[in-house]
Amino acid sequence: MQIANPDYLAVTLRSRRQKLAKLLAGASSATTDFPVILWSGKPSPRNFPHNTFPFRASSHFLYFGGVPLPDAIIRLEGDKLELYADDPDPGSVLWHGQMPSRDDMARLMGADAAFPKAALAEKASDAATILLPDRATRAEQEALIPVNEEMSLQLARAIVSVRLIQDAAALSELRAAAACTVAAHLSGMACTPEAKTESMVRAVIEGVFMANDMPCAYKSIITRRGEVLHNEAYHYPINPGDLLLVDAGAETPGGWAADVTRTWPVSGKFSPTQRAIYDVVLAAHDACIASVRPGVEYQDVHRLACHTIASGLVDLGILLGKPEDLVEMNAHALFFPHGVGHLLGLDVHDMEDLGDIAGYEEGRTRSDRFGLCFLRLNRPLRSGMVVTIEPGFYQVPSILNDPDRRASILSRPPGDDADIINWDILAKFADVRGIRIEDDVLVTADSSEVLTAALPTAPEFIEQITSGGR
Repeated sequence: MQIANPDYLAVTLRSRRQKLAKLLAGASSATTDFPVILWSGKPSPRNFPHNTFPFRASSHFLYFGGVPLPDAIIRLEGDKLELYADDPDPGSVLWHGQMPSRDDMARLMGADAAFPKAALAEKASDAATILLPDRATRAEQEALIPVNEEMSLQLARAIVSVRLIQDAAALSELRAAAACTVAAHLSGMACTPEAKTESMVRAVIEGVFMANDMPCAYKSIITRRGEVLHNEAYHYPINPGDLLLVDAGAETPGGWAADVTRTWPVSGKFSPTQRAIYDVVLAAHDACIASVRPGVEYQDVHRLACHTIASGLVDLGILLGKPEDLVEMNAHALFFPHGVGHLLGLDVHDMEDLGDIAGYEEGRTRSDRFGLCFLRLNRPLRSGMVVTIEPGFYQVPSILNDPDRRASILSRPPGDDADIINWDILAKFADVRGIRIEDDVLVTADSSEVLTAALPTAPEFIEQITSGGR
């Protein structure tokens, strides 16, 4: 297991543990100074025990332990870390070669002590943990640590507070993931003139990830059916006239993610209608990024995307009325039904395993309004946060072709939307199924930095690359 700078890693991990310990010790609760135990998780069998899915350690374990070690546990008390893991089975050398020992791993993560897993039972009382989704690990957790809801909530809030702001080591990893992702998207654009199917473009993009020893941060979306927000099929042929929506991001070996979307014409040239909608989405993308700075409410960034898209669709004649009125009545959500982005870090939707504790400022709850209810982040932005900005336009048949669904979204009687949507004009945009443009943005001390800026969004650039140019 290669670690570029083990001394730097150990210093970073100890600093993170110290921040967590300070937060837990200062929490306004009768229950303080409890130990924290975090599991890495176990490899999951794919179809028989020795054929497993690729292992990905728990992000909380990685954040404080730093090493993607399977079936391992760390115990934190103050800024001290103890590693609980078993040494490799001697018989595994035949199949896997010489593996690092428990003590080797302990040195890498700067552990204060290391023990076999069985020794944890004596030191697991009165501890808090974060439950993992895999059944084998969860059974192990629940057998050792009785759930204390107050301590669990206190721990979750403390972890969120630490992980919201990315330290120098995290930013270095995020930049590496971003650079690999940019290279992969450029390769995907360049291969499109020769590609026959979505899967051929996927192979090139994910091949760049593999060549850089990085897995996918999430299941790639590479589709001509851009109106399917999380499309995970790749078998469709791609033809001139199609738009290809590509949402793909690399993950560093340490687990840090990038998340980027571009939409490009298979033919190498946007049609006039495709270019018109692309420009609307790009205007929203650029306006939102320009608004990012400390103190700005992320929900206001989302509203800016809604207003910009509504205004652009009014200019094109698709929506009728004043943009502010259309947003108030939710008309924009017919075409832009999701939130403008989310936190980014060790998880592509960072810390969403903790639910809205991560994305929503304490005291805030999700809206029940269509579109806004899908907003994943509702906090004031702070220096050091990394977020995505990803407005889009989609013609979703289950929305546009269902009068009852449209009526529910608009809070109007079915069929009472002729004064909102010009269906004849919209029909002219039938070749635009979905367009999304997404970048990863670091909130700086007084503004922002686009970590994925090396992948331009200008339509002229995209046409040049996808038509075989450089």
